[in-house]
Amino acid sequence: MPSELTRQVFAAVNAGDVTALVSRFLPPDGRIVFGNAEPMVGPAAIKAGLKDFYGTIKGLHHTVVNEWVVGPDTILELSVRYDRLDGRSVTIPAVTLLHLDDQGRIHDYRVLVDLAPVYT
Repeated sequence: MPSELTRQVFAAVNAGDVTALVSRFLPPDGRIVFGNAEPMVGPAAIKAGLKDFYGTIKGLHHTVVNEWVVGPDTILELSVRYDRLDGRSVTIPAVTLLHLDDQGRIHDYRVLVDLAPVYT
């Protein structure tokens, strides 16, 4: 069963609520990194980057397969359904790493996923 933080974070992510994700869960110097892409650092960059990403899909839904919490770090094995703009859906595995700061906010949010099936 996912932790409360994980449930709340992915409720915002699955809803495409970028503002809630940034304002409720990340500090001002928080960062999000997708794979080997450049990090998005700070609220403005994260909001812009995520809004751009959400514009390339119709929607998405994360299912937590496994969760490991070790101190301030959470490792998540996920199954993610992406709803494509062409009406098709594809489900792919992903791993997300979260590192919390001293106030319990996500300072470092890393997503490891091969998005090729979403766009091919």
